[in-house]
Amino acid sequence: MKLINRFFGYMYGILRSSYYKTRYDYFREFYKINTSFGFNGTDIRIYGDGEIKIGDNSYIGSLSTIQLTKGYCVTIGNYCSISHNVRIYTNSSLPDQDFRNNDIKETKSGNVSIGNGVWIGANVFINPGITINDNSVIGANSVVTKDVPNNAIFGGVPAKLIRFKND
Repeated sequence: MKLINRFFGYMYGILRSSYYKTRYDYFREFYKINTSFGFNGTDIRIYGDGEIKIGDNSYIGSLSTIQLTKGYCVTIGNYCSISHNVRIYTNSSLPDQDFRNNDIKETKSGNVSIGNGVWIGANVFINPGITINDNSVIGANSVVTKDVPNNAIFGGVPAKLIRFKND
């Protein structure tokens, strides 16, 4: 029985791995993502009719989502580390409205730009129209609502400047 369970576990692993490789190959082809970009994990989702531009040697972790609204772009620089369960959006709904009816107005839309050498911690939400400049860090569990300067460490809800990096 142990041998049978081990065999089926092994086969499940192969099928699961093959599924994600196929899915991520589709993302690469559809969005023209270069091969040095790493899909590190499972359940990564990229969707929408917008554009994505990704530099070399960057990666994104499991359970992360990139939403691409038509007419807008997400840019990720070189050597970026995007942890798991990160949400990057180019469009968001207006909060000051009645969500009980079907007349939901979409509001803030904008490009998202992530510079070179940026590290984004786990469970981060990046709002539309945000620029995170080079060599910055976004701490885990943060909500980025304003632009982040070069060499800054931001964290919190909403994310605020903690300090600048010591070089």
